[in-house]
Amino acid sequence: MFCQEIFELKYLIFTDKIPVLIYYSHLSTVTASLLVGFFVFFKNKSLLSKILLSISISFSLWVFLNLILWTSSRSDVIMFAWSLIGILYALIYILCFYFVYVFINKKDISFLIKVFLSVLFLPLILFLSTRFNLESINLSICEASEGRYFTYYYYGVGFFILLLILFYSAFKYKRAEKEFKKQILYLILGMELFLLSFFSSGFLASYLFEKGIVKNFNIEQYGLFGMTIFMAFLGYLIVKFKAFNIKMLAAQALVVSLVVLIGSMFAFVETTTSKILVGVTLALSAGMGWLLVKSVKLEVQRKEELQYMSDRLAVANDQLRKLDNAKSEFISIASHQLRTPLTAVKGFISLILEGAYGKVENKIRDALNKVYVSNERLIQLVENLLNVSRIESGRLEFKFEKARIENIIRELGDSFILIARAKGLYLDIKLPSDPLPEIEMDGPKIREVLSNLIDNAIKYTNRGGVTVRAELATGSMEQETGGTGYIPNLAPGITIEGSSSDNQSPQTISPELVRVVISDTGIGIPEKELPYLFSRFSRGKDTSRLHVGGTGLGLYVGKNMVEAHHGRVWTESDGLNKGSRFIVELPISQDKYQPKSE
Repeated sequence: MFCQEIFELKYLIFTDKIPVLIYYSHLSTVTASLLVGFFVFFKNKSLLSKILLSISISFSLWVFLNLILWTSSRSDVIMFAWSLIGILYALIYILCFYFVYVFINKKDISFLIKVFLSVLFLPLILFLSTRFNLESINLSICEASEGRYFTYYYYGVGFFILLLILFYSAFKYKRAEKEFKKQILYLILGMELFLLSFFSSGFLASYLFEKGIVKNFNIEQYGLFGMTIFMAFLGYLIVKFKAFNIKMLAAQALVVSLVVLIGSMFAFVETTTSKILVGVTLALSAGMGWLLVKSVKLEVQRKEELQYMSDRLAVANDQLRKLDNAKSEFISIASHQLRTPLTAVKGFISLILEGAYGKVENKIRDALNKVYVSNERLIQLVENLLNVSRIESGRLEFKFEKARIENIIRELGDSFILIARAKGLYLDIKLPSDPLPEIEMDGPKIREVLSNLIDNAIKYTNRGGVTVRAELATGSMEQETGGTGYIPNLAPGITIEGSSSDNQSPQTISPELVRVVISDTGIGIPEKELPYLFSRFSRGKDTSRLHVGGTGLGLYVGKNMVEAHHGRVWTESDGLNKGSRFIVELPISQDKYQPKSE
């Protein structure tokens, strides 16, 4: 009872001498520690989060006991709190090493390391209730004396663990991946600042008090702020690197920090007015912060949904690209395999029709002619499929040589005149009186393009005929009949002088171009179908009705071949049953029409 009376008397005398920052330093750090510890634990109940929660609880218990030493007036309570300070101090350091090891290695520590840490901790448990902890009691002032060796031991354990964490993390840092190195750096920086400040303030307070240099432990309270710094680094790791596999927004961390800081001001204010102002500020900050976090979370959720959809779309596109490549490869192989027997069929039918195997009756000759035409159609289809496959895989090769376009047109005129006459149509070939300049071109490819266009013109014309005109493009070119025209998009890097920006027929043409116009008096093309004629497998509504066997590949292949010559092909039509015109323009010299660099 005597010591209790002395304690109460000393409490009344020294109450006004309790440091002003004592509640702020203790309560604010405990709040930050427990907030982060429990938040991580409830979000992810992994081993790492359990260790962090253990650190937070151990630190909070130590702070609570330390606060009792500062503020309590009961001697028995103070003695009890004092006796547990050392064991909690060492436990915090050991748990910190445990945390760093699991964070870096992503696994639990080995049994031998657990034994080693237990051996370090065991003396504190064994000597907890002995005179090595609280050495004696000075009855004149009713104060206990710390056991020097016990105190130095738990401080020594703390300093040893502090160095162990530093050297172990430095060793692991050198061998870690680049991105994980940043996480190790932030973790160790925050951890070492906390442990160093916690150790230095506590050890200096005990040492200086023991030597009589200072009369109190005031310096000890400043070391507690290291925990707030450590929790700030952990919050950054969670926000920036999604540590603990937790998604936390920076807005959440900032709002919580702001609320804690404003709330901690209650430790300073003394007047009622100041407390009311702090309370109102705290309420407004919490309310506005909640609204801010809610809006940010909604924005982030939408962003994540968009990213998820984008990732799925990218995967789907990649799969489609693989399927498209496989399709092109299959078409290429199948076309190669089909072309050989079709060519053989064509050859044998020709021999039979020529009488190489004897006289052929007219009835059989008609049937063979139909077979021959169908076989030709299959050969053309196979050739188009091969060309499409080559175009899409970038393997369509060209051999440019100087040649005259008139020779190709005359040859095609001779080939198609009989077909046109068989349908009762005319085929008019109009060539200039003066020879056109030679063109650098792949003759067989241009012949294939023009042949397909002339063949289409004859197919889709029932009355009248087809006119093929070649000319040197000079001056300005106006649409001959004022009909609607469409120019397909040029291939990347292809620029032809005189093209307009609205996909309409050109108004000015360079004199270094040769133009071939194939016009007919056939079924015409509706304006809405013009943009789709040069796409793969695209055919007009009426063309599909008149010629079921078409594939819609010819114009697509022709467009790519012309553009490979740095030329251009487009179509014009005055409407249904008013005919159509297909115009091909080729540069005379390829050197003057190289693709522009991006």
